[in-house]
Amino acid sequence: MIKIDNITKSFGALKVLNGVNLEISRGEVVSIVGPSGAGKTTLLQLIGALDTPDSGSILFNGEDICRMNRSRLAAFRGTHIGFVFQFHQLLPEFTALENVMIPALIAGTSRAEAEKRAVELLELMGLSSRAEHKPSQMSGGENQRVAVARALVNRPDVVLADEPSGSLDTHNKEELHKLFFDLRDRFGQTFVIVTHDEKLATLTDRTIRMVDGVVIDASSDASH
Repeated sequence: MIKIDNITKSFGALKVLNGVNLEISRGEVVSIVGPSGAGKTTLLQLIGALDTPDSGSILFNGEDICRMNRSRLAAFRGTHIGFVFQFHQLLPEFTALENVMIPALIAGTSRAEAEKRAVELLELMGLSSRAEHKPSQMSGGENQRVAVARALVNRPDVVLADEPSGSLDTHNKEELHKLFFDLRDRFGQTFVIVTHDEKLATLTDRTIRMVDGVVIDASSDASH
């Protein structure tokens, strides 16, 4: 589904990615691990079309996103990719329901359909009673689940998560990790998760290890 071929990326004199090759299949839950500075987040941003590599290609179902113009790329990102960040990045002035609806409205979905999808997702997350609450009125775990619902509202093919459980306590961390697998089983989505959490990494279908801007191991966990 995703084929990354020899991508490089530098910021000034700093070479962050140094010829990354990787394939990710539809429906996989993949973790990317490695020390700080290994290039994990940069790789995730390139897969998510938030930035472009200096060289190489990133194919989504055979289409090279590196060759798309800016407007095509924005449309592709809005409909095919969902993002979950370490800190939920919900808009504080909006309710949970409104936060989930926003990406759908931006993508041109009707308000009625956006609200219908958002209500269904909040129910799936066990957050129906929090629909009218603003982020400041919810716990960290609840806010992160709202952020996951927001990532799913446009029914993306791929959900990219950057340290999604990094700011959560142990209980909420485990709940969030379980949620990713439940969602994959329910919707068949692909999850690519950058994490320092070795426990989460061992749960995923495959762990991709990065050091100094290259992939040193992309094998399946022996338990799967």
